[in-house]
This record gives sequence, C-alpha cells and structure tokens, in this order.
Amino acid sequence: MSDRPRSLRAEALVLRHRDWGEADRLLTLYTRRRGKLRAIVKGARKLRSRKAGHLEPFTHVALLMAAGHDLWIVTQAETISAYLMLRDDLVLTGYAAYLIELVDRFTYEDEANPSIFNLCIQTLKRLNDGQDAFMAIRYFEMRLLDQLGYRPELTQCVNCRAEIQAEDQFFSALQGGVICPKCVSSVVSPQPIGVDVLRYLRHFQRSNYREALRARIPAAVQTEIESFMQGYLTYLLERRLNSPNFLRDVRDR
Repeated sequence: MSDRPRSLRAEALVLRHRDWGEADRLLTLYTRRRGKLRAIVKGARKLRSRKAGHLEPFTHVALLMAAGHDLWIVTQAETISAYLMLRDDLVLTGYAAYLIELVDRFTYEDEANPSIFNLCIQTLKRLNDGQDAFMAIRYFEMRLLDQLGYRPELTQCVNCRAEIQAEDQFFSALQGGVICPKCVSSVVSPQPIGVDVLRYLRHFQRSNYREALRARIPAAVQTEIESFMQGYLTYLLERRLNSPNFLRDVRDR
C-alpha cells in the first residue's frame, strides 16, 4: 500500500454500500481510471452527513479520497448524475440493480477498464431517459461480454467450424458458442436455441446501439433472449444472480 498516492480524484459509479463501524459506510465503487475499489465514508450514517446523499447505489459521482491504512477515505463527494428516474420506478430500479450486479460480480479490484465504465454510464442514462429497457440491457450484456473476453460464437459451430444455418441450433456454455445439429451428440449438456433468438443475438453482437434499436423483437422472443443471456452469464459467474428475481417480481405486479 506504500506506493499509493496520498490522495486520489476519481470519477466513479457507486455499486453498493454497507454499514461499517458505528457511523461509517463502506462503499464499493467502479471508477473510470482504476476499476473497482473500496472506500470508507466517515460519519455517513449520521443525520447531518453531507456526503451520504451523493453515495447511493448507481449514482455517478466525482470523489476526492485520501489514502487510509487499508482503504481509501472519501473526503469530498459531488453528484454528476443521480439518475432520479431509476429511483422512482421499481422496474427501472430492477434493471439498474441488474447492471450494477453484473459489473460488481465480473470485475476485480484495481483492474481498470474505461470502456466498461463508459458502457455502464451510457446504459444508465438510456434507462433514465426512458429508452427501451429491454434493448438497452441486452446491448449492455453483449458489449460487457465483449469487454470481458467472453464474446459468444454465434456465426459458426464451435465444434466443427461450419457456418450456422437459418434453423434451430444448440448452444454450449462450456464451449462458449453455438453447436450445429450434426455435432450436438458429441457435446456435454447442449442447450437448444431457437433460430429467432439466435438471429437477434447476432444482430446485437454486430450492431452499434442505434442499429440495434431498429430490431422489432416479438415479446415471446424477448423472453427467450432474456432467459438465454441470464443463463449464460450465470454459467460464467458460477453463481446465481440476485437481481433478476427482484426484477421479475416488480414486473409481475
């Protein structure tokens, strides 16, 4: 820890917080230049704390921090964007929580990736501005997989390398891509994937955001795509995500 600077200015996204000690709060942050890090906010749980309101989950903030013995200590905090619409709508809160959980689970401390940071901020803004949440989140998932090195192979069979045809196929999470019907018998635990689901996933994969929005995806196919993406992400994480259950509950109300 001795080679750290004594102070740090950081643009950050608040991922989560928890109580720390008698009156403090421990933050998990995702920063533009330093990746994920943890920091203490002294006195954040006191009624007169001026910093607490700036440091709620999925708030985009500018921070000044001092180096503590083991953790950074937040000395100044200014909100860049609070994304207020995400807090007023439980469904949007659920989508934001899902985004935050993915970033928290997939990233490690002190591993910077400005592209992931920018992707998070762009997606939260799209949700806050009332853009189609399904499209914004699916685009986020696909770009996040790209940045993490988990881009699924959707254009050719990962087993025989044959080009995928316009018919129902199979997917192997273990091998990270589509399996053609000819090879499926040689693969462990293949998952069926419908031709429409595959077509739209490929559209998300090869398109920029504006192009992705042109797709008109039937509701039933949207449900299949969401289930597929969450299943693949859960496999990569080797643990269940918490936020999808909350999101399903609030959408069903």
